[in-house]
Amino acid sequence: MANLTVLDIRRNNFTGTLPSFCAGSTSLTTIVVNSNRFEGHVPVSLLKCHSLEVLDVGNNAINDTVPAWLGTLQELQVLILKSNKFHGPISTFFGNFKAMIKLDGEDTREIKYMKPSEKSFYIMYEVSVRLVIKGQEIELERINTIMTAIHLSSNHFEGVIPKTLKNLNALWLLNLSRNNLKGDIPMELGQLNTLEALDLSWNRLTGKIPQELTRMNFLAFLNLSQNLLIGPIPHGQQFNTFGNDSYGGNLDLCGLPLSKKCGTSDSSHVPQPMESEEDEDESYFLSGFTWESVVIGYSFGLVVGTTMWSLMFKYRKPKWFVEFFDAIVPHENRRPKKRA
Repeated sequence: MANLTVLDIRRNNFTGTLPSFCAGSTSLTTIVVNSNRFEGHVPVSLLKCHSLEVLDVGNNAINDTVPAWLGTLQELQVLILKSNKFHGPISTFFGNFKAMIKLDGEDTREIKYMKPSEKSFYIMYEVSVRLVIKGQEIELERINTIMTAIHLSSNHFEGVIPKTLKNLNALWLLNLSRNNLKGDIPMELGQLNTLEALDLSWNRLTGKIPQELTRMNFLAFLNLSQNLLIGPIPHGQQFNTFGNDSYGGNLDLCGLPLSKKCGTSDSSHVPQPMESEEDEDESYFLSGFTWESVVIGYSFGLVVGTTMWSLMFKYRKPKWFVEFFDAIVPHENRRPKKRA
């Protein structure tokens, strides 16, 4: 076990908490526990995994914040946390992954292919990631290569997209979809000039799509759908190749490839503002009025109203009611009194 470099126990039914990785061996380069039923937290023992390049704990039930100390893993190139119960902000560690940062003059498209003498294992091993493309989950595979990737989709992350992501200029894939991220898309993401896939769909992002994103010359897949984005869609470079699916659900976006032209308003759409703390308090207050409350209130009012009505007409006819009834009901529509 002292020389163990790869731990791959994906697609089993393992339960409990994650084991203490690197407690006995610090030579692990790959940890894949995807598609199990692990719960709990991310073990602090990962700090000892100084050689770790791939960490995939996706498709489990881990309930934790992303520990800031993950940024100290300087060899980490693939981080997959998707489909768990991670929560909290994601701005605590981005920008620290040295292996995802391209040095000046360095060609990341050359260094990604490992020589047999350096990484002989990866010649036979596949690092794969799943993305939702056009409503279908598709597996993207890179054989004989390590793809720098951050995949945090389908969790409960919140807050804004950190600008420090710009430092990871060797990143190939970034997926932050299906979370609760807010705020604008940082224009600094345009500095990720080796990025091939960007998925920010199903969040609550607002503002315009930055024109700076068109600088990403290698971007082959883009998904910004199901957000609250507004304004014209940028054009140029790779953005000219993306279709409607990249922008669906943003009702205030306009321009090609969408059919909605900029400068026209859609009267059928009323933008829904972001829910403030005051709105949350109000909705919480109103949530106490359930259908049971309505039925009880209606029943009570009906009983009291009927009783008062009977008493009022038993003892005397109020003059104001007679005059009011006289004014609104035509005489010819009234039923004649029966003669004795």
